Amino acid sequence: MSKANYIAEIEATVCGMPCIIGVIEYSSVAGDSRADSDWDYNGYTDCDWEILDRKGYRANWLAKKMTAKDELAVEQAIENHMENEYEH
Repeated sequence: MSKANYIAEIEATVCGMPCIIGVIEYSSVAGDSRADSDWDYNGYTDCDWEILDRKGYRANWLAKKMTAKDELAVEQAIENHMENEYEH
């Protein structure tokens, strides 16, 4: 579907437009209550992604329209997808 290799492609809606989220990298680190660092104590998730149109091409025009709320929703969708994917 896409023109690049993604570890996941997730159907989404951004700014009211249907699109695909191409996940480039994803890592999630669980918290450790014995850690000194707040990041290590609470854990964290890190991901890199791109917005694609429904044909799999980069949609930079749509990425430019995204709000902080849209970005948060995309990152949550990625996290949910990846957790469900590795759960099974």
